[in-house]
Amino acid sequence: MRKFIILFIVLIAFSINNPISARTEPIKGIYVKAENTQGPIFEKLMNLINQTELNAMVIDIKDDHGNLTFQPSNNSPFYTASRPYIKNPSTLMSTLKKNNVYPIARIVVFKDNVLANANPDWSFKTTSGIWKNSRGDSFTNPFVKEVWDYNIGMAIEAAKIGFKEIQFDYVRFPEKFSTFDCTITYTGQKEGGNRVASVTGFVKYAKEKLKPYGVKMSVDTFGNATVIPEAQGIGQNFSQIAENVDVISAMIYPSHWTGIFGITKPDLDPYRLVSEYAKVEKNRLNKLTTPPTSRPWLQDFTAAWLGKGNYKVYGKQEIEDQIRALHSQGVNEYLLWNAANNYTPNVDYTPY
Repeated sequence: MRKFIILFIVLIAFSINNPISARTEPIKGIYVKAENTQGPIFEKLMNLINQTELNAMVIDIKDDHGNLTFQPSNNSPFYTASRPYIKNPSTLMSTLKKNNVYPIARIVVFKDNVLANANPDWSFKTTSGIWKNSRGDSFTNPFVKEVWDYNIGMAIEAAKIGFKEIQFDYVRFPEKFSTFDCTITYTGQKEGGNRVASVTGFVKYAKEKLKPYGVKMSVDTFGNATVIPEAQGIGQNFSQIAENVDVISAMIYPSHWTGIFGITKPDLDPYRLVSEYAKVEKNRLNKLTTPPTSRPWLQDFTAAWLGKGNYKVYGKQEIEDQIRALHSQGVNEYLLWNAANNYTPNVDYTPY
């Protein structure tokens, strides 16, 4: 009896001192830009979490431009790629732990202006320089193993400062890559490299390299990659990626689909779109020996660019409809995306 009491006390002490690692409830999170990890905006976001069922933040550690968002030591290989958007990482992590917020580090992988410009041979080149998409963004080449190591190195930096999960985003080739790859030059092109094998290879390699750091690993995928056998153009095979992660986060924003599942205008019908998607995803995950946790990205923004009659203003009802649709298919974890971090107020995050 005495041994049982001692063990019970030890377990209680462990759970008090390690509230994040002891967490068992489903993760429900929001995206947070690195610039918004201090000041009034951060206070507002923290209040949102403390006053609702939300319990996690996905924070940019390697952002969409390729910057490491905090300043490492002067001798770090990532020092020149860093920007001190997060002024004091240890203070941030302490605040998250104090408020029992599960911290997820977002690492944007192959979309990377910083690394592409520093190492053009690790990117895609045209006759006039480094290839850029219509938004002016460059990508690094998933066939180049040095690019893998570089990104995993930044992920390790995030693990060292206390993040409990690494979420890799842009784990793919540029959109519509197969329509223009013959107009550019890059490593692996002459060998006719398999894009799917390259992307899956990175995911497997990253999982192995992160094991010593005790962090979970998740990957964002295009929602469309789930409903087709594989997205060969960008190199995403949903099942192969899912086999090698702890969490899979498909981006299933209703606004990002064309007519599918018999829904002509998906943005107008978020419940049905998310429900039908989740059925397909569940079927694919059930075929895996050890399926990961499903934690999709949901839409908390209005897609006015779709034009009149093709979109609706997303508010409390539309967000709750998406959450309810996931729950109807047994999915109880999710992340909310709003690029400006301006989240809809008064949402019931467990509307079932």
